[in-house]
Amino acid sequence: MTRTRYEQELAALNLDLIRMGAMAEQAIEQAMQALDACDIVLARKVMESDDEIDAMAQRIESQSMKLIMKQQPVAGDLRAISAALKMATDLERIGDQAADIAEIAVTLCKKQGSKKPEHLKKMEKQAVEMVHMAVDAYVKMSAPIAEQVVRMDDVQDALFNQVKGELMDIAYADREAIDYVVDFLLIIKYLERISDHAENIADWTFFAIEGTHKNERIL
Repeated sequence: MTRTRYEQELAALNLDLIRMGAMAEQAIEQAMQALDACDIVLARKVMESDDEIDAMAQRIESQSMKLIMKQQPVAGDLRAISAALKMATDLERIGDQAADIAEIAVTLCKKQGSKKPEHLKKMEKQAVEMVHMAVDAYVKMSAPIAEQVVRMDDVQDALFNQVKGELMDIAYADREAIDYVVDFLLIIKYLERISDHAENIADWTFFAIEGTHKNERIL
């Protein structure tokens, strides 16, 4: 494989990673839209789109392995390819969790629920922004953007605790809302996990740039 051809395939790998990141972002947003609007059709669309995200993960895995096997990459390229491979796994799991939220949305649409937690929307926006920025950090090979994503995870953890407290208040005020509260506890747990995966992606960007992980750095 010529160097030019190699660089073209590396660029194609990065483009697919960007596309997969956009698909994951859209899945989160549409799952939450389905929840807000009680849109069962949209929720099912999100669940079905998970297969497309899984297929993209397999494509990136195949591309990564071919690049490694066809030409022995220099250290920096090898780290970037290895990072892309790991990021695809995190993005695939984000897709799974968006599909899980959509599935719960279908269930909640069939229930007579109480009010939604006040800060749920903020938690959703934070998760989507973290995924977008984490992929952007890799594409730009930007350690500062990756560091920002890592710091945002602490904010998301605080939001998780805040929304959990709001849900507990709903449960105390209305004992019949227990099932409703449990469903929302699952949703915010999935949003927290999505943010954790975004942090993982940022961590792999550190690895691609410097050959170290975030726990080996002083942020």
